[in-house]
Amino acid sequence: MKAIIFDLDGTLLQTEKVGVPAYRETFLELKKSGEFRGEIPDDEEIRSVFGLTHEQLWDKLLPDACAGLKDKANRLMLEKELALFHKGMGQVYSQVKETLMKLHDDGWPLFIASNGVGDYANTALETEGLFFLFKGIYTSGDYNTRDKTELVQRCKEEHDITGGYMVGDRSSDIKAGKENGMFTIGCRYDGFPRFGKEDELSEADRIIHSFGDLLQLIEK
Repeated sequence: MKAIIFDLDGTLLQTEKVGVPAYRETFLELKKSGEFRGEIPDDEEIRSVFGLTHEQLWDKLLPDACAGLKDKANRLMLEKELALFHKGMGQVYSQVKETLMKLHDDGWPLFIASNGVGDYANTALETEGLFFLFKGIYTSGDYNTRDKTELVQRCKEEHDITGGYMVGDRSSDIKAGKENGMFTIGCRYDGFPRFGKEDELSEADRIIHSFGDLLQLIEK
């Protein structure tokens, strides 16, 4: 069957709404306990790691820390993110809900492939009322995959997906889609913070500047 596989952070979810305060609180707590003595990353540095695997992001934000401290930081961050979601701090981009509902009603099987963990992805989608729209939620944390390419491959194999679309905002999403034989759509929304480099989506088959534009590219 054909399907549409979505990245989560920076594609459906305005990650900075929860991610920036959660990271900041994590570093403040580590500083208070004396386990972190450096400068707390600014918002731009924090946003630059959105979409990376947890191993990659802590290697960037805590490059000199031991594995134990990185693990603790990761646990703290997740706890704070989940708490913020439950407080209603999560927010999807404009037109996400309407567009996903339309695709679902048109019979498209929808999936998530995220470099995060299951608790994060599930909570984000549940608190935004989107969880029921997806046939499967694949996260690097749950499947212990090396990269997004392997995660998308796993999703395709388990659901007999033969083609379709990969939608995301980072180069890893585009690479994963292309290496798995899918049409790739890059998300670069007007008026919102962008994560990654300026040429992040240069290899995408198409780029959309509003989530609703997706409907013009999806063939029924």
